Amino acid sequence: MNLGFIGTGKISEAVIIGIFKSKLKFKKIYISKRNIQVSKKLKKKFKKIIIEKENQSILNNSDWVFLAVTPKVGEKIIKELRFKSKHIIVSFISTIKLPKLKKLINVQANIVRAIPLPFISLRKGPIPIFPPNKKVKNFFNKLGTVIEIKNEKLSINFWTLSGMMASYYKSLSVLSDWLVKKGIKRINAQNYITSLFLALSEDAVVNSKKDLKFLVKESQTPKGLNEQGLQEMIRGGTYKSTLNALNIIYKRLNK
Repeated sequence: MNLGFIGTGKISEAVIIGIFKSKLKFKKIYISKRNIQVSKKLKKKFKKIIIEKENQSILNNSDWVFLAVTPKVGEKIIKELRFKSKHIIVSFISTIKLPKLKKLINVQANIVRAIPLPFISLRKGPIPIFPPNKKVKNFFNKLGTVIEIKNEKLSINFWTLSGMMASYYKSLSVLSDWLVKKGIKRINAQNYITSLFLALSEDAVVNSKKDLKFLVKESQTPKGLNEQGLQEMIRGGTYKSTLNALNIIYKRLNK
């Protein structure tokens, strides 16, 4: 099996690194030179990487094709490529829905939309896919945890949540900066904050079968620090702002 990536940005890089860390069996990975820095770095690191000058050459040599370009670039180049019915096509493009993808690709092939995020390089985290596909599920289950979605409208909810990654890291950065201003060395501040939130996330995963409101309640004591912290953030409109951001992203994806 040969794999091909149209587009060589951060997501392609993360997926490819995850693939090489996994037990997936393949012969070669063909990538475009669109982002020459990333392409050369991957080629230098992995012997099975081949850089192609033309996107069509990637398709001609691949059994699986991953579309990892921006929506604007995707609409421009996909219709110019000659896909084959034997291809398994996986799109990482956020705003091009399945009916339009099928029209642009213009061939009867297995087409699946997936939402990998950068931590796929660690072979961790959720990977929503639509529509359900056994081969694609088995592939991505070696890179994380697959969530199969049967309705594309519902899949937009997961695309929406993927837009909150940078804001999460911003929260960690703000908390770390606060500690630094209080005299803590940055390396110690960041180690503390990242370890703290890793532990909180792992605890949330362990308790994920319960309503997460349980953890909100259990982490507070009457007139305690966590109760005060939560109430201050509620009064400051933190969570209303979060919901507002989600709704705006959701509307964009539904256009």
